[in-house]
Amino acid sequence: MAAPTEFLHPLPRDVRDVAPPERFTFPFYYRPHRLARAAAADLQQHLLGPRDWSHDFGLDDPGTGGRGKMFGVLVVRDTSGGLNYLAAFSGKLADSNHLPGFVPPVFDLLDEANFYREGEREVNRVTERIEALRSDPDFLHAQEDFQRTEEEGNRQLAEERASIKQAKADRRRRREEAATTLAPSELSTLEQELAAESIRRSYGLKDLTKAVKYQLKLKKKKLDEYNSALEELIDLRKRMSADLQQRIFAAYTFLDAGGKERELGSIFSETVFGVPPAGAGECAAPKLLQFAYLHDLEPVALAEFWWGEAPDSEIRQHLQYYPACRGKCEPILSHMLRGLEVDPNPLLVNPARDKHLSFVYEDEQLLVVDKPAEFLSVPGRHIADSVHHRIRERFPEATGPLIVHRLDMSTSGLLLITKSAEVHKRIQRQFFRRTVEKRYVALVEGSVVGEEGYIDLPLRGDLDDRPRQIVCTEHGKTARTRWRVRERRGNRTLVDLWPVTGRTHQLRVHCAHPLGLGCPIVGDDLYGAPADRLHLHAAWISFVHPETKERVEFQSPCPFA
Repeated sequence: MAAPTEFLHPLPRDVRDVAPPERFTFPFYYRPHRLARAAAADLQQHLLGPRDWSHDFGLDDPGTGGRGKMFGVLVVRDTSGGLNYLAAFSGKLADSNHLPGFVPPVFDLLDEANFYREGEREVNRVTERIEALRSDPDFLHAQEDFQRTEEEGNRQLAEERASIKQAKADRRRRREEAATTLAPSELSTLEQELAAESIRRSYGLKDLTKAVKYQLKLKKKKLDEYNSALEELIDLRKRMSADLQQRIFAAYTFLDAGGKERELGSIFSETVFGVPPAGAGECAAPKLLQFAYLHDLEPVALAEFWWGEAPDSEIRQHLQYYPACRGKCEPILSHMLRGLEVDPNPLLVNPARDKHLSFVYEDEQLLVVDKPAEFLSVPGRHIADSVHHRIRERFPEATGPLIVHRLDMSTSGLLLITKSAEVHKRIQRQFFRRTVEKRYVALVEGSVVGEEGYIDLPLRGDLDDRPRQIVCTEHGKTARTRWRVRERRGNRTLVDLWPVTGRTHQLRVHCAHPLGLGCPIVGDDLYGAPADRLHLHAAWISFVHPETKERVEFQSPCPFA
């Protein structure tokens, strides 16, 4: 089926003679092809102001605190061989799924004609019944009546128990007095009277307890009628919502390049979570590929970029290209890319090939090595070559975990290694107590405001896009970094960083986040922009030697300082 021309946009004239790529973009780690960059630049011009797509996108101008959004472009080839591009946005834009010039969603949750909107209204009607029952005066009166009866019964029982306790003390006192003043026969009569009194009080408490329980039973019976009705409505809403969700999963069907369809629920059934996360299928990349397949358009090159201000928790740079997210998009795109010839996954290529470890220090207990950039500290999912792997080969007699702390693959610098399990334990104890000191050097984009200070931003993993980290005040772990400007280089700044804590990507996030330095590290392909390397280097480390008990320190010259 031919694509409506309103969705096909011509490439800028200056790239119409550029040769398309031989293979389609690997969406999870890429640098956009020139055609995709040209298409993205053209779309950005449309976002800046009214042209032939005239529309209020509901986005404020970048830099003014407005909302941000991920956009995507897909260069496509039609059946006659002509190249154009498609555009899409993730989620909704201006509270709509349909805007001029952008491909439609795979499944439109906002369409009044489909089952979802009616199903949503039915669920909402049940919710209204639940709220009406919860605020019913008779229900509220039954709750108050039960609570009042319970409180009054507990008060009476408490008073009776206190009275019984006091009476018991009185009987004990009377016995003690009678033992010295009464004759044996009189004492025996008194004991009988006291025993009878104790029995009466005991039966009295039992009768009162029964009476209280009976009154509560009467009140609870009425209350249970309302609670039962409420539970039935809540259960009905739960079942209706679950049924509606399953219908949505079934309605969301995605094509691959060969025309094979697969439902959203089926795609995510093979993941660790088993069900699709919220928003799955609404990102730009799946929308673009689905539209292309439906209209006999061949995908040629893809690019996704962020427009506007970043959310408070995430780090997104205006106009920066980003890979497709792992949590929501990877299962879907893994299906949709079948049948396409796709660029190889660069993450499967050993980045440490032909690179060598330098030994800064070695003794019988430990090692300090100088790790090159793009070199794993420990084996990865697909690549075994790493500092750990090479040290194990070099010192096969070494025991214990070897690696005491880690550096990101892209970070260069000093790494401490132990040769025995006992030394590893001693050094690790120093890390736990935060007596190991480390200094990093980073070259960041932009002019850092101020000369020195501390950054306190709690971090946790982005569940939808690992290994990215996000700032989270609710569930994040405490993360603190001390910093100081070392040198200013035009629009870049060289800074020293002392991590007080050691969270994943702590320095990278603290540099890039607006509430940190607000300047991403040069070459940070997760939180900034790619370059020849990540300009982050572990330049200095100091700790107490486990054998000599003396503090030692080691340095590594920074390759970009």
